[in-house]
Amino acid sequence: MKFVIVFAALFAVAVAVPIDDSRNAQILRYDNNNIGVDGYNFAFETSDGTSRQEQAELRNIGTEQEAIAVRGSYSWVADDGQTYTLNYIADENGFQPEGAHLPRAA
Repeated sequence: MKFVIVFAALFAVAVAVPIDDSRNAQILRYDNNNIGVDGYNFAFETSDGTSRQEQAELRNIGTEQEAIAVRGSYSWVADDGQTYTLNYIADENGFQPEGAHLPRAA
C-alpha cells in the first residue's frame, strides 16, 4: 500500500511540472539573404517570442588583418514573462554584448 501512495505522489509531482513551450515553438519568419564569401545576413522569429537577426561582413579583404565583423540582436521571453534583448558586436575587438539587463562597467 505504501508503494501505491508513494507512486501516486511521484506521479502527481511529475504531472504538475510545467511543460517547456519552447520545445514546440513554430518558426513564424525566417529570412536568409546575401550569404557569400564577403558576409551574410539572416533573421528569424518563433512563436515563443524568440527572435534573432544578424549581419556580417568581411573586412580588410586580402590583408593580414582580414576579419569578419558581426552585428546582431537576440530577444527572448524569460520565465518572469519579460522580453529581454541582447545586442552584440563581434569583431577584431572581441564580443561586445549590450542589454538593459546586463551590468555596465563603471
